[in-house]
Amino acid sequence: MIKKPGHRNSLNSIVAFLGLLCFGSLAGADEVIETTAEYSKGANQCMSCHREGRDMAAHEIFLTPMGISGAANSPFADGNHDCETCHGPSAAHRKKNKDGTRPSPSIAFNETNTAAEQNEVCMGCHNDGNMIHWTGSMHEEEEVACVNCHAVHAARDPVMDKITQQEVCFACHARTRADTFKPSSHPLRFGSMTCSDCHNPHAGQNDSLLVRSTVNDTCYLCHAEKRGPFLWEHAPVSEDCTLCHNAHGSNHAGILKQRSPLLCQQCHSSAGHPATAYTSESAENSFQQRFLLIRSCGNCHAQVHGSNHPSGVTITR
Repeated sequence: MIKKPGHRNSLNSIVAFLGLLCFGSLAGADEVIETTAEYSKGANQCMSCHREGRDMAAHEIFLTPMGISGAANSPFADGNHDCETCHGPSAAHRKKNKDGTRPSPSIAFNETNTAAEQNEVCMGCHNDGNMIHWTGSMHEEEEVACVNCHAVHAARDPVMDKITQQEVCFACHARTRADTFKPSSHPLRFGSMTCSDCHNPHAGQNDSLLVRSTVNDTCYLCHAEKRGPFLWEHAPVSEDCTLCHNAHGSNHAGILKQRSPLLCQQCHSSAGHPATAYTSESAENSFQQRFLLIRSCGNCHAQVHGSNHPSGVTITR
């Protein structure tokens, strides 16, 4: 076959053209991860290390509202700073030190930065609703950081799930965890309710961080039938439910602090009523012990929370 003089030139032109296309594609990729002395544009560089299967993987953030590009309330809203919206300018974090370690981002959500420094980043966006009372709250005073409870990069934040929320709380509140395993308790372990049904962890209205201003108002959210008003009131009921009940759990039925009659005898003396204090010390024989083991005030005073019966002055009906 006779080769035409222009054949090689045409082939060279095609190769050059393809080279320009490839170069242009690479240039386009570089634009996504363009860097400056401080910021890295986009999340591509971060995800090259923090991808699925690697230590400190953060890929699941794209399965959450936090990772929605263009969403007004997302760190990825502008499509530029992305990860650095929270972690600050961290271009230096991409390079290893001579000893092989890597410098932390400007804001690291661990012991590198204080809880106040970490929370300041979160509060930059989460500053309304329940969060307006965070400053000065019990958890803030105890230097609890948002990430101590929240898993920001996880597709499903355990503290936002009714089934798993209690395990997050129990990491600090071990005594409460023990109470929930007692014979009588609220059904936290079964997922029928969770800690935040009663408590506002960000800023409750009292020392117990309750969702309502008083213990009783919080209890009435579920136990509305105990609210009253009743024609005949039982004073401790309207005062504070925890005078008789241990809210997290008890060894006594009805999550009572003591069983009857021992509980009732803490307030009711023998004045005007034969209220003998039956205790293990005073019960010298089996005849007397039957009162301690069997006798219950509730056998007669059945409407202990209050009564609307015209003859219910002693809350017996």
